[in-house]
Amino acid sequence: MERRSFKRFRPREMHKAVCADCGKECEVPFKPQEGRPVYCWDCWKKRQGRE
Repeated sequence: MERRSFKRFRPREMHKAVCADCGKECEVPFKPQEGRPVYCWDCWKKRQGRE
């Protein structure tokens, strides 16, 4: 059996954003784009149940 080495991942770069639902400041692991809503973790989880 072949041994595989696991690459170490560097920490994600976090970006500040404002949640489109509740208006709280939050940090997301991607660069927010103008015109696209960003949600905090709590609001994102709530929205997952709607679809």
